[in-house]
Amino acid sequence: MRYRLTFIAGLALGYVIGTRAGRERYEQMKKSARRFAENPAVRNTAESAAQSGRDLAGKAYHVVSDKVGEKVPAGVADRVRSLRGRGRNGEDDWGTSNT
Repeated sequence: MRYRLTFIAGLALGYVIGTRAGRERYEQMKKSARRFAENPAVRNTAESAAQSGRDLAGKAYHVVSDKVGEKVPAGVADRVRSLRGRGRNGEDDWGTSNT
């Protein structure tokens, strides 16, 4: 029983001490991350990476839809191809809303 009580007391003391130091370190890391994210060079790089990703996703969409169009019935392929030019806020050929 004595060993269990000693273990629990040590665990509680370690938790309290670790929590205080951990919170300070967490705040320090949060502050560093915020400064890093606010850096203009980092923001420009992230935006250009996002734009490149959007461009590549668009190209992949066209390639995949062309390949899928060869494997599915003509009626379905026509509907998929007709969706390419549509915006996100309209109604598609299936009669459903894209919003």
